[in-house]
Amino acid sequence: MEAMTIEEFGAYVQLVIERKDLSRTESYRLFRELLINSQPDLQQGAFLAALKAKGETVDEIVGAWQAIDELDTVHVDGLPETILDNSGTGMDSFKTFNVSSAAALVAAAHGIPVARHGSRAITSRCGTVDIMEAMGINVECPPAVVANSINTAGIGLFNGMSSQVHPGGLGRILSQIRFGTTFNIAASLANPARPRRAMRGIYSRMLLEPVSKVMKEMGFRRALVVHGCVDAHGTGIDELSVCGTSSICHMDGEMKHCFEIVPEDVGIPKYSADEIAASESLEQETLRFLSVVSGSGKFRGCEDFVALNAGAILWMEGVSPSLSAGVSDARHTLATGASLDKLRSWCSSQGHNDGSGLKRLSLLEKKVLGHERKS
Repeated sequence: MEAMTIEEFGAYVQLVIERKDLSRTESYRLFRELLINSQPDLQQGAFLAALKAKGETVDEIVGAWQAIDELDTVHVDGLPETILDNSGTGMDSFKTFNVSSAAALVAAAHGIPVARHGSRAITSRCGTVDIMEAMGINVECPPAVVANSINTAGIGLFNGMSSQVHPGGLGRILSQIRFGTTFNIAASLANPARPRRAMRGIYSRMLLEPVSKVMKEMGFRRALVVHGCVDAHGTGIDELSVCGTSSICHMDGEMKHCFEIVPEDVGIPKYSADEIAASESLEQETLRFLSVVSGSGKFRGCEDFVALNAGAILWMEGVSPSLSAGVSDARHTLATGASLDKLRSWCSSQGHNDGSGLKRLSLLEKKVLGHERKS
């Protein structure tokens, strides 16, 4: 397929500005242009902004994902059919404790194989990749090492900003964007393991229905698409919220059911946004993360935040009979230290060959224990 001329690409940008929808094939071609970097930066930015302003269709998002999946993703094989991903899109308006990583540990501790696909911080202080690297996980390893970790420890993390995972233009584009675009949605779905089960957080409630349709088009068989509010003004997060209303679209085969919950519906008290807000530094966030997954009880708001999001996965996967039961089961997993045990196992499987990752985690555990004794 030949690259487009500047004029041809610009004509499509004009169509989008005029609020004309693209077909899946057209979207694929245009996003291919971005990935191979064949258009000027101004044209690329104009296209993404125009598509965002118009509002993305299902075909446009699927076309973008197809381009990333086919042209810029190193795939892995030999994984369980039941693998699950619980990454979010990022670009939400309120930055929180890294709940998706902690929820993944809880899910993995229950025997659910988790293939995570995250990135370094773009608009927050520390992203999924940053915090897991601080814990001792080797986030710059080849995809085959991640696949081995999923098979041995039940969990692994593909670094979405790594050239070993996405060797083309994805990292370049995402590193330059500071607003939510189709790329953020499509890129988060371009998991090298191609899971067919997921809990997908989205930065806008308006994307709940479109993203669920996209995932169905992609072949997902079971999914939760979620968006939460943290205050009365509608400030949103790409997770289930312990501060306000959460919107959920549950897809299971041909069945789809959309509904809303508040924390009290599942036995969780309502917390203030401050209790789950991101820490001031990566070091602070790392220590808090380890305290939460060890079930210390020091950060109740964050622990219930994890329990809600992990509990939703346990319910979706049939481990728990209801969302409320899932929350209870997730709380128990945190309290017993099973999530911390899973983190140690993960660090052993996707760590560094010289053992430095496990040493780092051990030092952090001692540091957290010392802090908690002092407090």
